[in-house]
Amino acid sequence: MTEIVYKELSYRIIGIAMEVHKILGGGFLEKVYENSMMLLFEENNLNAKNQVKIDVFFKNKVVGDYVADILVDDKIILEKGELPPPPPPVPTKVDEIEAEKKKIELQNKTSESLSQKLKAAIQMPNIMVLAGSGTSLGPIVGGPSMWNLWELCTTNEMEALSNDTFIENGYDLRLSDEEYKNIELCLSHCEAHLQISPEHKSIKTKDFILKCKDIILKACNFITDDQVQLVNHKEFIRKLSKRKSKDPRIKLFTTNYDTCFEDAASKLGITVIDGFSFSFPRIYDPKFFDLDIVKRSQNINSNNIHYLEGVFQLYKLHGSVNWKRENIFSIQQGNDVTAQNSCMIFPAKGKYQQSYVQPHLELISRFTQGLREPNTCLLIAGFGFNDDHLSEPILSAIYSNPHLKVIISTPSLKADFEKTSSNPSPYWDKFKHVADTRKNDEIIFINCDFGKLSELIPDLTALSPAENLYESLRSAFGGTHD
Repeated sequence: MTEIVYKELSYRIIGIAMEVHKILGGGFLEKVYENSMMLLFEENNLNAKNQVKIDVFFKNKVVGDYVADILVDDKIILEKGELPPPPPPVPTKVDEIEAEKKKIELQNKTSESLSQKLKAAIQMPNIMVLAGSGTSLGPIVGGPSMWNLWELCTTNEMEALSNDTFIENGYDLRLSDEEYKNIELCLSHCEAHLQISPEHKSIKTKDFILKCKDIILKACNFITDDQVQLVNHKEFIRKLSKRKSKDPRIKLFTTNYDTCFEDAASKLGITVIDGFSFSFPRIYDPKFFDLDIVKRSQNINSNNIHYLEGVFQLYKLHGSVNWKRENIFSIQQGNDVTAQNSCMIFPAKGKYQQSYVQPHLELISRFTQGLREPNTCLLIAGFGFNDDHLSEPILSAIYSNPHLKVIISTPSLKADFEKTSSNPSPYWDKFKHVADTRKNDEIIFINCDFGKLSELIPDLTALSPAENLYESLRSAFGGTHD
């Protein structure tokens, strides 16, 4: 057996190389792996130099020189190449091996089937997306959850005011039940108290509501590193924006106040039509949703119209952190938004009533109108169906529009169906009933979060007629031969 001269040092180097491969995988230039190795050598306190010139001796005479890619501890020379993957763990029993094979086969089969369904669905003429709060949650994005908002509005510097408010309007009597530690339910109660109580008996409540709105506004301005935080949003938009420019534009509806989607589009150089003018200041006018962007031919006699690629429409159903009311007739985008001048539907059970105020009425109207269009695919991500003013039109469209396909993605699918999740919506049962009754893939459920969904969605680069024929034949004959 060959003896390893510097055994301990060699094992440390191998471990670092395996870590680099685990993170980067294959396919990069050699320089990328070299730089990554050098970073890890520094972190592990190993003396390493790269691109080191070394004299080559023959019979005690210098006959040339050699440039080592990496020299570690003046003892071991590393020559780069694409790093091999670490060997997989070896199961100890035959039945474990067979079980693992079956598991992998099932996963591959399920993934392939889901991929084909997604590809067929999102190549329909009209594509709508409904993105809920779940698309902004998670450790990478860092958006606030409803529980986060409850804590921000009732603890620390807000604790005294919230306690006084709950005493004033009676909400404190129910705080022993975790169900009532809900910012939406709380603000609904507070708003109702203002409607029925004299002004002198609702001073604390009015102050509490205003401060809560200010906290929510600031909490939703959470983007600090869009290069990292918006990785999934950029991947999602990049794929969906690759469809033919002559096809109807992607319509992305979101209930979120944050600017994740528009910031992600900006990083990709994708144009967003969001109902605001392209002049400064940007002023809201719904007519902009009916306009499009085209490239005009230099030939004045040409009638050819080429639609600009990479354009989608964004409808922020509940408003945005950068929307403000200048007056009753004017809504602008700006950075000086406050709770008093904001144009947002804040969490409360009165969302349905607030949705009848402009611009939300126009936005929701376009949402319901889109659901009625023939050959439409609605992709839902991170939405819990707790907003009746949006859930009911979706259910109604499923029954009335025979050409509507709905894809619902959520990481808590099992819990929602089994009613073990917190505050499950009754609409889950209704959608499942339709899916079980019709059994024709009109409703597809996907148990995954927004990040995984972004990976699963196929690129929408339009297939040529020849490619479409090939895909059809491949599918008909099993899809196993190239």
